[in-house]
Amino acid sequence: MERILYNRKSGFNYEIIEKLTAGVELFGFEVKSLKNKHGSLEGSYVIIDNNEVFLINAHIPAYQPMNTPKDYDPYRRRKLLLHKEEIRKLIGINEQKGLTIVPISIYNVGKKLKVEIAVSRGKKKYDKRETIKKRDNDRDIRRTLTIK
Repeated sequence: MERILYNRKSGFNYEIIEKLTAGVELFGFEVKSLKNKHGSLEGSYVIIDNNEVFLINAHIPAYQPMNTPKDYDPYRRRKLLLHKEEIRKLIGINEQKGLTIVPISIYNVGKKLKVEIAVSRGKKKYDKRETIKKRDNDRDIRRTLTIK
């Protein structure tokens, strides 16, 4: 399992409650582009429309821009492949107020690409400050332990 893309802001901006793995429908040139680690998950999110799950606003550029269709949109909706039970569970979660579904990473399992999505709650400003403070304290502790 090799992580191809990672949404670094997801852990900082959201409190992750539960993680799921989903397949994703991609064009061939998008797969090649992702395997070369081109793309971004920043600002992307997951929606549920007519009992189907879609990845929205993920930027996946074409592998060779000259050989792609003229109407190709790198920010297009991409369908996520989940079992019916998982979709029903996400629909129930999505109806709760204050929860959102965000992609965390894209990785490959063998020749297949998977998207790790998380049910999460947005952090408040004071929660983000606590995260920064904890990270700085942990860094200082590691420094003092390695110096001695």
